[in-house]
Amino acid sequence: MIIRKSPDEIEIMRQAGRITAAALRSVAENIRPGVTTLKLDAIAEDVIRSLGATPAFRGYHGFPASICASINNEVVHGIPSGRRLKEGDILSVDVGAVLDGYHGDCAATFAVGEVDHCARHLMSVTKRALDAGIAKAIVGAKLSDVSAAIQCVAEAEGFGVVREYVGHGIGRSMHEEPQIPNFGPPGQGPTLKEGMVLAIEPMINAGGHEVVSLSDGWTVVTADDSLSAHFEHTVAIHAAGPQVLTEWAG
Repeated sequence: MIIRKSPDEIEIMRQAGRITAAALRSVAENIRPGVTTLKLDAIAEDVIRSLGATPAFRGYHGFPASICASINNEVVHGIPSGRRLKEGDILSVDVGAVLDGYHGDCAATFAVGEVDHCARHLMSVTKRALDAGIAKAIVGAKLSDVSAAIQCVAEAEGFGVVREYVGHGIGRSMHEEPQIPNFGPPGQGPTLKEGMVLAIEPMINAGGHEVVSLSDGWTVVTADDSLSAHFEHTVAIHAAGPQVLTEWAG
């Protein structure tokens, strides 16, 4: 069942989204060669707690950190560690916060110092794919209109769209119905209605779409060792158009 939120609930989610975005922004400001992803995790957690929320990811199904930090060929769910970022890496950071029982969730991929053209292009296209999906998140559209818009942007550039991991509804639970694939034909699935809140999150690979999971039980990598990028926003469906609840300047 897709749970529609009241205006008051969406306002709480907007506040949770602002805290989530603030944590991501603080992480972005500290990404540089030599920093560890464990340090970035501590920064995010400090921001979330200082603003009166709690980290959504820490302890979620046993996840041991407050952010997912996925480097280069890591698609999602990378565990922060003492590994130091290097010049030319790209880093996908996914972060969530809970405020008054409601969740915010967002992600972005960042360059570590100077990166090559392929990495820059992949990040740019993945962000454009997210924007295209958000633009379709309107009252009366079908859910797969979002999916198709994302796929169209990514595959037009020759990139692979991850199939196994998808966006999702969000609210009192981090993951609610509906699931939101980043691929598929338009015009299918539930009709989008005011009050739905979606976490839209394309995961795009520079090579093929296939992925594999590592033995740590969390980290997902590209099967062909190509780079991967990940962008995400929490978006409320509204009569006036999609409302991004996790907007941040970065």
